[in-house]
Amino acid sequence: MATSDGWYLIGPLIAVGLVGFLGAVFWRMGLQPTGSTGGEPDGLSIFSECEDYGLLWPAAVTEDPEVADEIRRLLADAGIRATSATRRDGRVSVLVFAEEVEEARRLAQS
Repeated sequence: MATSDGWYLIGPLIAVGLVGFLGAVFWRMGLQPTGSTGGEPDGLSIFSECEDYGLLWPAAVTEDPEVADEIRRLLADAGIRATSATRRDGRVSVLVFAEEVEEARRLAQS
């Protein structure tokens, strides 16, 4: 049986207020959904950076996956660990760690 003073509503009102407050804070920080403009994917604006590979840096970018494989084999022969990733525009990036990127770029150009 509900009490007549309404104290049982305090918990849900605090929860709704807290969710609204957090939503306003996240909206202000820029975490609102982004619209689809051009080639950008839908999603949160914090994930709109499409060329972020974490600890890896692009040493070479090519249109042909076979060329990317050749560059990876060349870098492996030189003792540089490398991988490849297909970008959103269809090109293939050869990725290496940051401390090896200068040497890898020099080898890829030759």
